[in-house]
Amino acid sequence: METLNLLMQGFATAATPMNLLFALVGVVLGTAVGVLPGIGPAMAVALLLPVTYNLEPTSAFIMFAGIYYGGMYGGSTTSILLNTPGESATVITAIEGHKMAKAGRAAQALATAAIGSFVAGTIGTALLVAFAPLVVKFAVSLGAPTYLAIMVLALIAVTAVLGSSKLRGFASLGIGLAIGLIGLDPVSGQQRLIFGQPLLIDGLDIVVVAVAIFAVGEALWTAAHLRRKPMSTIPVGRPWMGRQDWKRSWKPWLRGTAYGFPFGALPAGGAEIPTFLSYITEKKLSKHPEEFGHGAIEGVAGPEAANNASAAGTLTPMLALGLPTNATAAVMLAAFIQFGIQPGPLLFEKEPDLVWALIASLFIGNTLLLLVNLPLAPMWAKLLRLPRPYLYAGILFFATLGAYAVNLQAFDLVILLVLGSLGFAMRRYGLPVLPLIIGLILGPRAEEQLRQSLQLSGGEISGLWSEPLAIVIYCIVVVVLLLPLIIALVRKARGGRPSTLEEVTMGATPEAAEHHAVHRSAGTRNPQDTENATENKEKV
Repeated sequence: METLNLLMQGFATAATPMNLLFALVGVVLGTAVGVLPGIGPAMAVALLLPVTYNLEPTSAFIMFAGIYYGGMYGGSTTSILLNTPGESATVITAIEGHKMAKAGRAAQALATAAIGSFVAGTIGTALLVAFAPLVVKFAVSLGAPTYLAIMVLALIAVTAVLGSSKLRGFASLGIGLAIGLIGLDPVSGQQRLIFGQPLLIDGLDIVVVAVAIFAVGEALWTAAHLRRKPMSTIPVGRPWMGRQDWKRSWKPWLRGTAYGFPFGALPAGGAEIPTFLSYITEKKLSKHPEEFGHGAIEGVAGPEAANNASAAGTLTPMLALGLPTNATAAVMLAAFIQFGIQPGPLLFEKEPDLVWALIASLFIGNTLLLLVNLPLAPMWAKLLRLPRPYLYAGILFFATLGAYAVNLQAFDLVILLVLGSLGFAMRRYGLPVLPLIIGLILGPRAEEQLRQSLQLSGGEISGLWSEPLAIVIYCIVVVVLLLPLIIALVRKARGGRPSTLEEVTMGATPEAAEHHAVHRSAGTRNPQDTENATENKEKV
């Protein structure tokens, strides 16, 4: 009852006209910077820090919270429309969302992202109010071995289910892990893979890499095909979600929320892992698995819900422990210090008005996000009516601007071009790009947890599974790796095997079929393709 009274007091503070205006400004700014490739909520909050010197702390943090949530949704907009993630947490959204857009269902993808953001953000904030002490206690009780096991599970699971083959998936993951090694060794300070270039000492920024692999790689791939045949504009389709879309979306919204909130509250969590796991779950549970890789609405609804639920979870350790779990939370932590407020266990006692007004503003910001962005879904979708050369010229312009704005270094533009060429080559030869991004994001974190686990165990390898939960997760990893082999052996023992290349490519995964189609459209030759073409010709 006391918590409910404090929340009502927070609503009374957050619902004043001035604070509502700041919440609206934050949502609009967050959506705008999220839409721009490479400019995320963390950068927006950092740029606005000097502007808030003369503001009341409560008003400033209400605006920051609006920017945070708005940036989450804005990043999904470019992922869906242009296959260009504005944030690393929206990488998964690009997989199915962009395919929906290319099929004329951009408005439906944007609508399910907006409604999923509202549902997950509202439930996540309610969980923050009700269970924050329990979630924080659980998060603090986990050690480095469990965090490492969770990251290994995310790396293995996503790599194993994406791409035309596991070999290509793990090759792409290896490239991402190698890129993540660039910079200084976190323990010894030894330089790694910088090739005498001082600007690489701090490593490669994830925003620059994501924009290069997705935006520049996509633009180069499109340009290469424009020489073969003109690409028609993509139809927008119906502006709203139909009954079937609602039926297929509401369960992924709830499951995504269940993934996002606890992972956001973990000190080594963030939004990337739950979005990956949400996508895998929806692919396994879907009644339409054949649509995955071709525009399944569940693949947008679940990850987007996980993304926004993790935002509420992120605030739990930041407010209760002073522990940021992502870049935006770190900048908001700096804002607390700027206003002379010390986050931690005593924050709820010393600054109850600020804390509960901030939490109440999350409910308000979620509602404003839905009211502002849902009517704009058809308008955003009309971007796809632009001719492709003009559209991708704009993508390259904003991608270049976003990459340069990260560090204001011309060297980042060179990295953008090099990695964009890598993204084009990966598309050309059928390597999935997502495992690369996963390896880059989670690789350094996994290395940190690995080093810490070995240090705690005195170098003993058994220290990696010294916690019960870590053992359970490693067992799941073994199942993920061996299950396809077991299934193949069972089918072989029963005497059933695919008889044609069509069954092999279409029956494995949608990504495999797409890869097969890409190879054929790119003009690559395969002996089996030639044999099948000859047989089909003879039959005709």
